[in-house]
Amino acid sequence: MTELRLTGKTQDGNHLALVDTDGAEFSLRISDTLRATVNQPRLTSVPATDATETISVKEIQRRLRAGESFEHIARDGQTTVDKIERFSGPIMQEREYILDRARELVMRKDIHRIDLTFRDVVLAKLSPRGVDTEAVSWNTWRLPNGTWHIELHYPNRDGNGVATWNFDMSRRALDAMDDNGAWLIDEEAPARVPEPGIIYSEPTHPSRLEEIIPLVIEEKIETPRLAVIRETPTPADSQDGITARAKVPSWDEIMFGRKTEESPEDN
Repeated sequence: MTELRLTGKTQDGNHLALVDTDGAEFSLRISDTLRATVNQPRLTSVPATDATETISVKEIQRRLRAGESFEHIARDGQTTVDKIERFSGPIMQEREYILDRARELVMRKDIHRIDLTFRDVVLAKLSPRGVDTEAVSWNTWRLPNGTWHIELHYPNRDGNGVATWNFDMSRRALDAMDDNGAWLIDEEAPARVPEPGIIYSEPTHPSRLEEIIPLVIEEKIETPRLAVIRETPTPADSQDGITARAKVPSWDEIMFGRKTEESPEDN
C-alpha cells in the first residue's frame, strides 16, 4: 500500500493535494462524506468482554442509510465504531451519490439561458448575504417511503441555519420541506400541517363551557294592508243581506269640503 502525505488544498479549494514517497502528486475530492469521516468523534469506550454483538451487517447498513450516526448504531448493537466503519463504505458512497444527483438537478435558466443547478441556486442565494460557502455542509438519508431527505446547514447570524428538502430520485423532483428550503429555491413555503388540539373530558372545564347568548325576539310590526272599498255591493254581499256600502269621499270633498255631482249610479 502506497503511503500518501497531505500537502494542502488545490487551487480550486475542492480537492486535497497529496504526494507519495516518490514525489508523485495525487488529489482527493473534499466531499461531505470525507468531512464527516474526518470530523467523526470516536467512541472511547469498548464493549465489555462478555458483551455480545446484537446487530447484523444488513442492519448496520440499513440504519446508516437512514441517517443514524456511527456511535448510536454501535451503542445499540453493543459493538465498536470500527466495525460500523468497516461496513459503512458502500452506504456512505451511495448517500454521496444521491447528494451529487440532487445538487446537479437543473432548477431553471438564468438570463443568458444557462442552466442553474440546485447547488447554484442555493449558493447564489447565500453568497450575497455574506455566508461562507466553504462552511456549508450537506447531508442526506433515505426515508421509509424511498425518497431521500436532504439537509443543508449554513452559518447565519443566529449561529446555524437549516434547510430541508425531499428528493425523489426516480422523478428527479425536489420539494422544499420547510420555510428555509422554500426561500433558498424561491418557491412558496409548504403548507403547515395543523397540530392536534386537546379536548378535555370534564364538562366543567372552561374550554367546554358554552357562552349562553340570550334569545332576543323582535316584535314584528305588520304593514297595514289596503282594502278595496266598493260602494256597490257584490252578488256575494247581497246574499249576506248587505244592500249598500259606505261611499268613499272624493278628492274634492277631502280638500274643499264639497260633494261632487252624483253619478247616475248613485240614484
